[in-house]
Amino acid sequence: MIAVVDYGMGNLRSVQKGFEKAGVRAAVTGDPADVERAAGVVLPGVGAFADAMNNLRAAGMADAVCRAVKTGKPLLGICLGYQLLFEAGEEWGHTEGLGIFPGTVRRLPDTIKVPHMGWNQIEPQRPDPLLEGIPGGSSFYFVHSYVAEPEEEGLALAFTEYGVRFASMAARDRVYGIQFHPEKSSVLGLKILKNFGEVVERC
Repeated sequence: MIAVVDYGMGNLRSVQKGFEKAGVRAAVTGDPADVERAAGVVLPGVGAFADAMNNLRAAGMADAVCRAVKTGKPLLGICLGYQLLFEAGEEWGHTEGLGIFPGTVRRLPDTIKVPHMGWNQIEPQRPDPLLEGIPGGSSFYFVHSYVAEPEEEGLALAFTEYGVRFASMAARDRVYGIQFHPEKSSVLGLKILKNFGEVVERC
């Protein structure tokens, strides 16, 4: 079973339903013990970085997610959940993140329309199980005002152009982050979720 972490930051049920459509069993939970027992973990989210980190810590989920990573469980961060994997975010001042990936989350520049909303292409940087069956240049649905800036060479799994070039996917070992919403990205989005389910099954 994959645990979809509930920390009060939106789109949980749509993510769960996306997994169901992809043929993958997933359950929404706010209990850290469920994260401990799960074979894989998904950290979704819509909203503000600081609020999300406060909610995660208050619920005991920040520690549970970090322990899951340390034990080698596959983890998928989606949108805000991807950004929380980094060391810090600059929304509403400096806020420490989960620190799983080195880097900082910063606002898109004022020279472009913010938020970045709609369909946009990804440019994969290397083969990866999460991208199995996803052609280069495929489009996915984005809604965000901040972008992650990885500080580790090779951490970015895909880039996207939107006024600036940013890391729209990151991966290390079995930990993944994606800036777009796979649950809102039609057939290819569901393929991403199915691929993650297969990563979990192989562990």
